[in-house]
Amino acid sequence: MPSKMLSFSSTAQSSVYDAPSWAKTHLSNLPKHGRLTLSNTPTPLQQISTKNMKGAMKILSDLQTNFYMKRDDMTAGVEMGGNKIRKLEFLLAEALRLGHDSVVTIGGEQSNHCRTTAAACRMVELEPHLILRTNKCADVSDDVTEGSKKLGVVGNVLFDRMVGAKIHTCTPGEYGRLGSNVLIEKVCENLRASGKNPYPIPVGGSNQLGTWGYIDGVDELQHQLKAENVQLDHVVFASGSGGTATGIALGMNLSSNHYGFRIPTIHPVGVCDDPPYFHRVLSEIASEMGYSFDDGQVSSSSSIPHTTVHQGKNLGYAQSTTDELEFITQFASDTGIVLDPVYSGKALYHFITHVIPSNSEIFRGKNILFWHTGGSLGMYEKESMIVNELDKVSTVNRLDAYNKL
Repeated sequence: MPSKMLSFSSTAQSSVYDAPSWAKTHLSNLPKHGRLTLSNTPTPLQQISTKNMKGAMKILSDLQTNFYMKRDDMTAGVEMGGNKIRKLEFLLAEALRLGHDSVVTIGGEQSNHCRTTAAACRMVELEPHLILRTNKCADVSDDVTEGSKKLGVVGNVLFDRMVGAKIHTCTPGEYGRLGSNVLIEKVCENLRASGKNPYPIPVGGSNQLGTWGYIDGVDELQHQLKAENVQLDHVVFASGSGGTATGIALGMNLSSNHYGFRIPTIHPVGVCDDPPYFHRVLSEIASEMGYSFDDGQVSSSSSIPHTTVHQGKNLGYAQSTTDELEFITQFASDTGIVLDPVYSGKALYHFITHVIPSNSEIFRGKNILFWHTGGSLGMYEKESMIVNELDKVSTVNRLDAYNKL
């Protein structure tokens, strides 16, 4: 039997990126340095049965909605799965094309973006430097060993360490006072002084270049919807740094007519800041991509059409309530799909328990899509809080292995 011929491509080689025709028509600032192939796309588009759902999700069955999920938690395995890899395909392509040898980015202690960046950098032979915001390493006099012990190896941090990321820590206070860009530049300055050529990536990979990952992601989704002849009415997802939200909101607005669909209502659910902040960030990124607002100006009142931002942070970024964790646990038990406590879990919980009940009839019989952006490794940090919820859906019994029949 003849051997099967396999074709391999190098992840370190970027290819020319041909933007969707509808994007070229409306956006003037196109990616100039190509795109890497790091993700396993297209990710699945699944219809999730709501018939036997329990708890808060039962409202979807009561309203006879059709519930779909875009599974971007499945983009690239455990190391790089989630929404961030779509952005990094463009950002790291530019880093390589411009001759950089290292990357510096920033995020929370359990940052999915930082974990994905570290793994992706190693795949393309760039040295990853991560600035993690945490209270665990507040003493700047700690040596490397002591800092390592304090940070620990839970969830995303374990993968950061396993792929050899160079970790720099800062406190939430320093992050708030100085800002993420200043801290990134400080590490870049230190690396330049040692002879390195670092490439800075903003928090979440959310700038005009990274956002092209979700312009492309929307085009992917529209192809899937066209094949299934599904007209969406509502698109829901978590928003943290704003890049994914901009790409989805802008993309759905600009592409729907091209594919013969009505523009759905876009629902970014903020997990950290308030709606005016997100409207401003989304508008600024869209403007940087070459999108023209009607008045030609971007201000705090600017917004991408058909987009309603919701306040879903509850206790705050990465802070979970018992109700949120109960919702995530029940959803996993009902569907076999694990949400995360920082982004997707918070967002879907808020949409189901606050947004829909506030005006439920407008959702009756509608097609709702939730865009799962990954991050389930963040559940490890919630172990002590979630154990009681697990007992409600999963029992543990000792088998009497020697009991005679």
